Formats: sequence, C-alpha cells, structure tokens
Amino acid sequence: MTDQTEPKKNRSQRLKELPFNRMIPNILTLLALAAGLTSIRYALLERWEHAVLSLVVAAVLDTMDGRVARLLKGASRFGAELDSLSDFVCFGVSPALILYLWAMQDAGRTGWILVMLFAMCCGLRLARFNVTSDDEQAPAWKANFFTGVPAPAGAGLVLLPLILSFQVETELFRDPWVVSAFLFVVGGLLVSSLPTFSFKKLKISRNFVLPTMLIVALIAAFSVSVPWLTLSSILGLYLCTFAFSYRLHHKYESEAKGPVA
Repeated sequence: MTDQTEPKKNRSQRLKELPFNRMIPNILTLLALAAGLTSIRYALLERWEHAVLSLVVAAVLDTMDGRVARLLKGASRFGAELDSLSDFVCFGVSPALILYLWAMQDAGRTGWILVMLFAMCCGLRLARFNVTSDDEQAPAWKANFFTGVPAPAGAGLVLLPLILSFQVETELFRDPWVVSAFLFVVGGLLVSSLPTFSFKKLKISRNFVLPTMLIVALIAAFSVSVPWLTLSSILGLYLCTFAFSYRLHHKYESEAKGPVA
C-alpha cells in the first residue's frame, strides 16, 4: 500500500512547489495575449497606430517566451497549448478585426468573409505547426525552416496597407480591394507549403558578433526615429528571404534524396 501512495504524494508535492522560473514563459505568453487583446480595443477607438504597436509588442513577447522557456528549461505541454491559443488571438483574430474596422466594413459580406478566412488560415497554420513539430523522424536541417509563413510574420504582412497609410497620405491603401488582396494572399501564405526561415537556431560566428550588434543598434535607433518606415522595411526584407529559403530548402531536399540514378 505504501508503494502505491508514495508516488502520488510526490506528484502532489511537485505541483504545489512549481519553481517560479518555470512560470516566466507562461507569464510572457499571457502578456502577449493581453497586448493582442489591447490592439482590438485601440482599433475600436480608431487609434490605429496604437493598435499596430500593441501587436508589435505581442510579437516581441511571443518571440521571447519560447526562448526563455528553453533557457530556463521551463518548456511544458501546457505552455505550448497556451502559446498556440495566444498566437491565434494575437496574430489571427486581432489583425483581422483591425482591418475589418479600418477598411473592410465597406466591403459588406465579402469583406467579412475574407476577414474570417484569414483568421481561419492562421488557426489552420498553428494546428499544422503543433502536429509537425512533434515529428521526431524529421531530419535536423528541417528545424531551420517553417512550413508556410509563421503567424506573427503573417500578421505583420497583412497589416502592411495600414502601416503604409501611416507614411503616405492616400486612400489607396484603405481601398477594400487592396486590403482584400492582402487578406487573401497572406492567408494563402500561412497555409502554404512554402519553406521559410525560422531563425530559431541561428548562430552568429564570433567574427560577426560586433557587426551584428551594430546592426541591431541601428535598427533600434531607426525604430525610435522612423518606426513605420523601419517596420515596413523589415517586412519587405522578410518577403525577399522567401526566394533564398525556397532555394536552400530545395538544395537540402536534393542532397537528402541523393543523386538520381
């Protein structure tokens, strides 16, 4: 009888004494979720710049929580599920509602259908990621790529018309046809099989540490001085990486298959 009850006591004790450092990644995820929900509030108030900035904060926190979890060895199944839920709200629902309130209300039912389509594509992309990330038989080089555009990047790309409108005084970017095209194309990129760089396991050589720090400092300086131009440029450069990620992925696949007889 003692042998059966002792493990239960140990499990109960571990649950009661969860180390705080294992909670930090989940706290960051909740903060990201709060930022995503706050972006919707700003959109309802038509404070568009604040709405986009809130999503930028959510994206930064989302980038941090996974890395902090691995650093503190606080990764858990609970945290993974919470992170997926937060990503869907922040980068699927929030940008869709922001664009609907900003431009797509004038498009009627079609506008609402496209907005829902984008959110659904984000949900499907996250579900596929949760399934494929558990594949232990995948080759090591697969970890350097995502399948399709990740949710935070998708949110940034679909909001490009709104971001560009902050810099250029024109109603072109607010046209429902333009916004519809972004919703449709970016939604397709989310669920596509296009290989994109993950940057999760990116390592910097010692010889490039100082130049990398200088580049980061420049980006930070530009982000403070001209935030919308900087954000637009980063998203534009990210689009340019698609050609390189596709070619590199194809190269690795060809090498894995071996020479054709």
